[in-house]
Amino acid sequence: MATHDNGGAKNGSDHGDTVADDPHAALERLNANLAKVDDLTQRLTAALQKRSPVNAALNAPDPEVFTKGAAAWWQEVMHNPARVFEHQAEFWSKSVQHFLEAQQALAKGRLETPEDKTPSDARFSNPLWQSHPWFNFIKQQYMLNAQAIRNAVEDAEGLDDTEKTRLRYFSQQIVDMMAPTNFLATNPDALERAVETEGESLVKGLENLVADIEANNGELMVRLADTDAFKVGENVGASEGQVVFRNHMIELIQYAPRTEEVHAIPLVIFPPWINKFYILDLKEQNSFIKWVTEQGITLFVVSWVNPDRSYADTGIEDYIEDGYLKAIETAKEITGQKKVNAIGYCIGGTTLAMTLSLMKKRKDKSVNTATFFTALTDFADQGDFTPFLQDDFIDGIEAEVAQTGILRSHIMARTFSFLRSNDLIYRPAIRSYMMGETPPAFDLLFWNGDGTNLPAKMSMQYLRQLCQRNEFVTDGIDLLGETLHVKDVTLPVYAVTCETDHIAAWKASYRGVQKMGSKDRTFIVSQSGHIAGIVNPPSKKKYGHYTNEDFTLPPEEWMAQAEFHEGSWWPRWGDWIKAQSGKMVPAREPGDSTHPALCPAPGTYVAAPLPA
Repeated sequence: MATHDNGGAKNGSDHGDTVADDPHAALERLNANLAKVDDLTQRLTAALQKRSPVNAALNAPDPEVFTKGAAAWWQEVMHNPARVFEHQAEFWSKSVQHFLEAQQALAKGRLETPEDKTPSDARFSNPLWQSHPWFNFIKQQYMLNAQAIRNAVEDAEGLDDTEKTRLRYFSQQIVDMMAPTNFLATNPDALERAVETEGESLVKGLENLVADIEANNGELMVRLADTDAFKVGENVGASEGQVVFRNHMIELIQYAPRTEEVHAIPLVIFPPWINKFYILDLKEQNSFIKWVTEQGITLFVVSWVNPDRSYADTGIEDYIEDGYLKAIETAKEITGQKKVNAIGYCIGGTTLAMTLSLMKKRKDKSVNTATFFTALTDFADQGDFTPFLQDDFIDGIEAEVAQTGILRSHIMARTFSFLRSNDLIYRPAIRSYMMGETPPAFDLLFWNGDGTNLPAKMSMQYLRQLCQRNEFVTDGIDLLGETLHVKDVTLPVYAVTCETDHIAAWKASYRGVQKMGSKDRTFIVSQSGHIAGIVNPPSKKKYGHYTNEDFTLPPEEWMAQAEFHEGSWWPRWGDWIKAQSGKMVPAREPGDSTHPALCPAPGTYVAAPLPA
């Protein structure tokens, strides 16, 4: 918002015709702001020249998706024309009727709109979408067009389930992209802001756009959080601890105790390496790491390296051997214990399950219990990722990583964002680029934007052998000289999933736990999603959770018969893990004589710049 030195004369006044009220002066300021666009355009051009484009196959699905859809639609026209023509006639009729109603409203000489029965949609919250004939006409027609496209997709028969899912998804992406809110001329919020600020909001928006492209080497990644508001190790990831081990794969952090005594058996957490570990340590109020140490647990957390091109041949076996097994061995050595408890989060949980299978084959009993946070082991149901896990995209990724040696961070981030494009792409882009707003100071969104690269070999193992072929629960996955299978997970298991998780759907997680060989299993469904359902401290009293001990039931029946509990699952799990952690011993400071502290937490790997 532009500021003035006239004591607010612009809004009201006793001051008469001040400079702020002079339309000529306002126009001059508007022109001055717009003149800045030339300089910003030059910066934009320079930033885009740094772009190293991804393989073209990753930018859109194979055209065959739409070709098959069109062929199926025409086939339906030939075999069942009545239904298709009914939908078309309905669209034509409603469009013409809508136009006539709008014309009649204008003919009355009053600024009013025809009746609007369109469903509620947060994108159209500005009152002008309801009251202004121009904006209301555009909104209603957009809604009619969107429904017509959805009807056409459903009219396309003869496609298998995967093809139909992809056609629905990519058609909806086009519908969402073409929303009138995404364009300046048809966004009343952005237009009002531009007038109020005499064009300053548009200049600021362009500055935000240029800054985002410059920060991502020519790629457009919408910044979701104010990156200047956070610094890892200061106001996020700031729990006290020391790095006590480092190799080419991990830094192992041992956190300082918060009690005078601790349980004998330590806990090792394996976060996903797609993002940084400090999701479990954002701030004191919601830090799982802080809470665990307050329960009298000696805690170790793995911080994964952010790989560059030299890691091209690093595979899942390297993550297991030099990550999981090395962290477990180090935690045992430092604490003098024969066993540890372990947690695996997301892909960190998937790989923990494979590690446990390997340890079973090797007769290694170093892990006492395993906890899984939103982890998939059975990939039969690809869920929301179905559109991206078919050969056209996976072949494109394979070609990309063969050339670059890594799956670059922004490719994964872009994929996750498009699963919720309105929330994670279009709305933030409108606020930042059209409205000229600074992104919010939101720690979780800051973490979400702090991604990592993935090694080429590991990426393809994960996508081909797990996501596409589901080897871990079918014939087994061959790694490190053994065939690893989910049934080999036989120790006590505690699985926490999330009700609205769009990344690791709870039903898919449940089916994987059902296939484990353990006879001691606990399964919990927390309310909310992939992050908020896990980062759910008891103090918030926000999300509850469901429990059911009957693992013979299919997922739907399990949930129907589950018992709901108010509040966080943390205390329930805390009681379980403490019962599994042995007697009390004096609290341990990080490290020992053979594992001296290398540097304070959160370490160097988490703060390293994103490698190219």
